[in-house]
Amino acid sequence: MSDVLAGIKRNSFVVVGRVGMDLFPAPGVATEDADAFTADMGGSSANIAAGIVKLGGHAALVTRVSDDAVGRFCVNKLAHYGVESTYVTPVGGEARNSLALYESRVQGHQSVIYRNGAADFEMTLADVEAVDYSKFGALITAGTVFAAEPSRAAAFRAFELARAAGLPIIFDIDYRPYSWPSAQVASEVLSRAGGLSDVIVGNDDEFGFMAGDKAKGLDMARELAATSASIVVYKMGERGAVTFHNSAELRTGIYPVTALKPTGAGDSFMAGFLTGLADGLDLKAAVLRGSACAAIVVSKPGCAPAMPMPADLEKFLAAHPGPTDTA
Repeated sequence: MSDVLAGIKRNSFVVVGRVGMDLFPAPGVATEDADAFTADMGGSSANIAAGIVKLGGHAALVTRVSDDAVGRFCVNKLAHYGVESTYVTPVGGEARNSLALYESRVQGHQSVIYRNGAADFEMTLADVEAVDYSKFGALITAGTVFAAEPSRAAAFRAFELARAAGLPIIFDIDYRPYSWPSAQVASEVLSRAGGLSDVIVGNDDEFGFMAGDKAKGLDMARELAATSASIVVYKMGERGAVTFHNSAELRTGIYPVTALKPTGAGDSFMAGFLTGLADGLDLKAAVLRGSACAAIVVSKPGCAPAMPMPADLEKFLAAHPGPTDTA
């Protein structure tokens, strides 16, 4: 655990995975009724990176983007949020950046994701081998990076190189069925990635999927913490989270808010949790910081633009009750 925390406390992360474009109409407006959309940055890994930078850390993204206007939009947005793009490589041909259209409403919420021929799945061994891992304290990735080749092999190669450089590996399960060829392949690959990771974060559905049965998800998280991972965070939505570490189980609540949308919570949780540990918070306080960040993001439009700055987080914690009791 000390080595894992030492890496995280450098507060400098290499983040492997996608950046995309998000489009969302005004709060409460259905996509089919909209006549205007806000465009901003999206993609799990890019959102995590933006959240880390906003909270005072450093993050560099490793991915591929389409060699077109949308790819350039994504690279410009990375710069806007202060995310290093040294290792972001354009790819030509028919590959296209992912696009997400989602609504700022809970009732009747719709998300439409375009991922056919996704540029980020074109990430290669050469892309990850070009990274100077010694510059960073830890590697972060989200599960979607493993959903197709050559990205899958490249991501596992990044794990090897990060491990050789002494970096802890942080894995957000982030299971998205639409990206995978089959549920069986997803379960096998995500379980392999989990077994190689030092810190694993996922929700009850994701751990249940890896275990083959949602009822067995908590046991799966417990087993990973007992056999390979230093920290495992099992999130349960409004019921809070269970964090496994050193044979202990830590239960934490949430900060209740009126949600504007259901998207972005997991990415913001990861950013808040990791920067909390980097700032010297104990495990419980770091998990609660992640929970507060998640609550902030679901109560605002967008994902990357909704990620809090330190002042936003302080204001939220001063004004909102919580965390809820888990007893």
